[in-house]
Amino acid sequence: MKFGIDRLLADPALRAPLEGKRVSLIAHPASVTEELVHSLDALIAAGVNVTSAFGPQHGLKGDKQDNMVETFDETDPVYGIPVFSLYGEVRRPTGQMMSTADVFLFDLQDLGCRIYTFVTTLLYLLEEAAAQGKSVWVLDRPNPAGRPVEGTTLLPGQESFVGAGPMPMRHGLTLGEMGHWFIRHFGLNVDYRVIAMEGWEPESAPGFGWPQDRIWINPSPNAANLNMARAYAGTVMIEGATVSEGRGTTRPLEILFGAPDIDAKAVLAEMRAFAPEWLEGCAIRECWFEPTFHKHAKTLCNGLMIHAEGAFYDHQAFRPWRLQALAFKAIRRLYPHYPLWRDFPYEYEFERLAIDVINGGPALREWVDDPASTPADLDAIAARDEAAWRAGVADLLLY
Repeated sequence: MKFGIDRLLADPALRAPLEGKRVSLIAHPASVTEELVHSLDALIAAGVNVTSAFGPQHGLKGDKQDNMVETFDETDPVYGIPVFSLYGEVRRPTGQMMSTADVFLFDLQDLGCRIYTFVTTLLYLLEEAAAQGKSVWVLDRPNPAGRPVEGTTLLPGQESFVGAGPMPMRHGLTLGEMGHWFIRHFGLNVDYRVIAMEGWEPESAPGFGWPQDRIWINPSPNAANLNMARAYAGTVMIEGATVSEGRGTTRPLEILFGAPDIDAKAVLAEMRAFAPEWLEGCAIRECWFEPTFHKHAKTLCNGLMIHAEGAFYDHQAFRPWRLQALAFKAIRRLYPHYPLWRDFPYEYEFERLAIDVINGGPALREWVDDPASTPADLDAIAARDEAAWRAGVADLLLY
């Protein structure tokens, strides 16, 4: 198959509208061709007049490890063009930044999750392009989590850098498709096109979204493999909790939790007793780890690891958002007074609890903390929102 960047490079007719235009590239380390050449190098080698570049969260080089670790503007040492940071002094491109190009090529590998900030970066770029008469092209890439949709819809007033609009946690779209949704939902008047992939089959085994003939390159430092990408729509919620998501280890965001003062086996038994159907589609394994940094640094933690891979993986049955909610619920049931929710700033939100910012509202936290709540209570809210989203985006699917 071919990603958008590969089709653009291979077809002079697709590149023809760029002739005589100043072009900017929004990219990160996973922005590579099928030959593993970075898109910036490949476009310039193909004769495209690249006059600037942008790096999203974690930077163009992908070297910034944690959230709220900023990247600064610089000049590319090889090409001498400005490289602007969209996760530094600003997260929305400024007028001066936008003045450096006529066409903006957006070539970011996504994870298919609302909270992954590249989604919001696309919205901000589209809004600024609409305001200044610029063009945006998305060089489309796979959604490695595939088409499944899961989670509650972000509520009005809950927008943030990790919540661009009223979508569920796991949205099931590519970024090219998401751009069409943004334009329609927000009523944007912008010159927009998608250089679509060729041969992407999101419902086909074994990849179910990730093609088996393409290697995995981390789009961000903690997105180490396909297992993480599949689990992320659930495990990212641990960023709103005091338990560890595995940062400071070699397998971050592939675990349901880790902590020095929680019995993982007891939590797993409680999960199986409370909502066994939410454990389907993967294997759950007890694990031990000692983070080198971040939560519980240099302390032995007991936790549960997710294996949504190989023979353990069932694409239709695996529901990571419900799985993570269940882990929180089991901890709360076993340890009613455990200080589970993180109370310090998250992604520049200083008032709301991080777990509510992440979920786009308080529904999940309230469900976890309510001793009387049942799996059916959360399922009813989420199932309604998931069905509405599927119906609302059906006509935007390109594949």
